[in-house]
Amino acid sequence: MASRLARRERTLNVWPGYVDALATLLLSVVFLLTIFVVGQFFLSQEISGRDTVLLKLNRQIADLTDLLALERSNRRAQEETAQNLRTTLLSAEADRDRLRAQAEAGSTAQGQTSDLDKQLQAERGAAARALTQVDLLNEQISAMRRQLAALEDALAASEARDRESQARIADLGSRLNVALAQKVQELARYRSDFFGRLRQILGSRSDIRVVGDRFVLQSEVLFPAGSAALKPEAGPELDRIAGAILDLSKQIPPDLPWVLRVDGHTDARPIASAQFPSNWSLSAARAIAVVQYMAARGIPPQRLLAGAFGEFQPLDAGTTEEAYAKNRRIELKLTER
Repeated sequence: MASRLARRERTLNVWPGYVDALATLLLSVVFLLTIFVVGQFFLSQEISGRDTVLLKLNRQIADLTDLLALERSNRRAQEETAQNLRTTLLSAEADRDRLRAQAEAGSTAQGQTSDLDKQLQAERGAAARALTQVDLLNEQISAMRRQLAALEDALAASEARDRESQARIADLGSRLNVALAQKVQELARYRSDFFGRLRQILGSRSDIRVVGDRFVLQSEVLFPAGSAALKPEAGPELDRIAGAILDLSKQIPPDLPWVLRVDGHTDARPIASAQFPSNWSLSAARAIAVVQYMAARGIPPQRLLAGAFGEFQPLDAGTTEEAYAKNRRIELKLTER
């Protein structure tokens, strides 16, 4: 029985490593999707603004087109009126000339000639006014054509700006992807150095081990049962870990957003004490206690993160004392913020 338990302890449980690797990959994908969504948001804002301008310009063009058609119709009517007046004027002048030729025949013809002269003058005035209106309409049509050309130029400029914005967004997304990949690779290298140093410092203790990309300490190494107060003998172990982190932090570039994540875990047996109403609160208090100790040893607080999982992330789903002991743990992970 004892040999079987020993073999079980020596068995390396790699499943949490796979889960954490998948979680890291998922976080990277989520971050990339966030960048993509932000890019799409700014692109949609740019396109929405362009569509609004295009819609306004199209409405203006439609209004101008209708007005131009109306003005052209009016001008044709005015030209027809002027032509009719010219025809009437020529007819009146012909009648006047005929009547003048007959003026010597009597006074009656002279009276008709005088009336025709008056009518002729009135028709000439009407024709002049019609020609003036035609000239005015021509000027308005020319002005509308100039305005239409300006609107077309503005539309072309808006489309050019839209193409430039799309090119800038695509370039920004590409550059962000490259930068993200570089930061992830750089942090992975420092994480590997960190775990290598901790292995050298802490040796091959069975209650302190590396699982995947995190360093695992059994709760009994640091805390009494059901308590979040650090044991006196936990100080040297945490001091060595804090020293390794401080040495490594001097090598990590300032622009790399790294944090030391401290996660508290408990077994599945409920605690429900006056101080800790749930395993969740106990795991949170233990993680905070480790974070505060690290901060007191000189690690910048902005580089520390406390997490609590209670009994909800077990390493072993069994109900034996061995399984419970394996699940009561503190995990340290060097990760990105």
